[in-house]
Amino acid sequence: MDMPFRPLRLGGTKATIEQRPDGSVVYELEEALEPYPTRLTERLVHWAALAPERPLLARRSAAGASWEYLTYRQALDGARALGEALLARGLSPDKPLMILSDRGFEHALLALAALHVGVPYVPVTSAYSLLSEDFSKLKHLAAVCTPGLVFADDGALYGRALREVFGEVECLVSGTLPEGRAASRFSDWLATPVTAAVDEAFANVGPDTVGKIMFTSGTTGAPKGVIYSQRMLCSNRQQVAQTFAFLQDAPPMLVDWLPWHHTFGGTHNFGMVLYGGGTYYMDPGKPTPEQIGPTVEALREIAPVIYLNTPQGLAALIPHLRADDALRRNFFSKLALIYYGGASLPEYIWAAFDELAVETIGQRVLIMSGLGGTEAGPTPMSAAWDPRREAIAGLPVPGVKVKVVPVGAKLEIRYAGDCVTPGYWKDPERTRASFDEEGYFCSGDAGTFIDPQHPEKGLRFDGRLAENFKLSSGTWVNVAELRLAALNVLSPYARDVVIAGHDRDFLTALVFPDLEACRALCDDLSDPTLDAEQIVISAGVRAHFQNGLDTLATRSGGSSSRIVRIALESEPPTLDNGELSAKGAISQANVLTRRRDVVAELYEAVPTPRTLVARSARSASAASQS
Repeated sequence: MDMPFRPLRLGGTKATIEQRPDGSVVYELEEALEPYPTRLTERLVHWAALAPERPLLARRSAAGASWEYLTYRQALDGARALGEALLARGLSPDKPLMILSDRGFEHALLALAALHVGVPYVPVTSAYSLLSEDFSKLKHLAAVCTPGLVFADDGALYGRALREVFGEVECLVSGTLPEGRAASRFSDWLATPVTAAVDEAFANVGPDTVGKIMFTSGTTGAPKGVIYSQRMLCSNRQQVAQTFAFLQDAPPMLVDWLPWHHTFGGTHNFGMVLYGGGTYYMDPGKPTPEQIGPTVEALREIAPVIYLNTPQGLAALIPHLRADDALRRNFFSKLALIYYGGASLPEYIWAAFDELAVETIGQRVLIMSGLGGTEAGPTPMSAAWDPRREAIAGLPVPGVKVKVVPVGAKLEIRYAGDCVTPGYWKDPERTRASFDEEGYFCSGDAGTFIDPQHPEKGLRFDGRLAENFKLSSGTWVNVAELRLAALNVLSPYARDVVIAGHDRDFLTALVFPDLEACRALCDDLSDPTLDAEQIVISAGVRAHFQNGLDTLATRSGGSSSRIVRIALESEPPTLDNGELSAKGAISQANVLTRRRDVVAELYEAVPTPRTLVARSARSASAASQS
């Protein structure tokens, strides 16, 4: 589609490069990083003075019919009062604040208070408290961080975790008090009189002061605590502001569901709003067909200028935009950019949003991404141009140096700059192992040149170094490329695909269908009560995926590029079963481990009835046996 884009102002795209004899290439953007604050809450002070009654945060009221607002003035007043309370309790890097519950006014105020007075805070996924039986990961975090205060927004909901994990640690709640556990009320702390100690503490916060500790998901072992200094937090907000230059023209307005214990939502998105004096609407929905209703209602009312989401979230929104004219008109009325993260974006999603935008406003809306990571602020690289439906890592943001280094058959992407973490909390050994001899952080992400003859044009994303594996023939499999190819062929009826085949003779895949979309393929459309298993075994659904598999099995490139068997999974990957991260990205390793019996079934000598086998593979097998 060659329709023009809605105009928007973006940052520079000219880079200098250094090509080294060892095959590595170092990138740096010509656009310099402009000055940034020493402390992130300087921006809160700034906007509270300039636009005190402008909402910083908005959430649905308990009845759900209206929005409740927290203004910049209220946020600063609350942060100062809570900062006084934190200082009075002697909180410090040895006794940080730990936040167990997800997004909320109270969470935001406590986080801002901690940042304002130099107390590190630790946002923790609520799954560790609410979905775990033994609290193993929560206990690990408590042992590593030794918190001096724990906050939960509902004492009844988090009561068991508070009792069994945190012993005598002081507890703060904003709702129901926990049973069998002493706790303070948030409302009482909010009324704390402010003294000169708050201003003195604020003045002592410097670039190296630890702002927060963000723990990785722990899908491949114990969670790692990534140190976020004030330098990291402030520099990357300025880097993003220069990359998305149009956000400096007017305060950004976001509608966002992403959790705050994850760096995409809690650092990037919330930080973008705070830095630019905008308003953050807390989307009460989730990016699934079953839970996207509240998101749709919010987007009927709020017109974002930039929309940030995961591929999963964007896919879930498409049928609603197609069916609802009022929603579509409001959604595209001011929208200048769709920015995705967490995984590569299948082409059918790109095409759908292009078509919907042109139908609604007569122009396309730019869709792009970059390459992020918890240890890099989280945005060290971004595209700032039309990526033409490709997974573009782009170029460094201003002030970051990127080095690509040959590692085996791949090029690893490494970072250096103010937005890169100084290391992992209380883990010097892992910190040392994560940086190379020049001080570049080794991301584990791989890249390829967009144009090998002109490397200054930037990088494509080429998957994770650790994701790829070898077939029994010794041939490497590029998992990210193959997964995206499978999603493009099987869309829009597949939500995700996990590739299997380590040390095997051929490739297979576990396919997670979009069950609601697949209902349209079922033989009996008149029966809305079909359950997941009935949908998956429907002749119409199997026929669609059989045709897609036949296409995938004929791809060029040999056995490392062709999937020849698939299994359709009726049980979706979820955060609860450990197969999805908080931002909706699938964990290949966890899926293959948890569903090892399904993988084994895919490699049975005689395929089982549930296994779909490519017709070309059947023919080859029959010929070899004749």
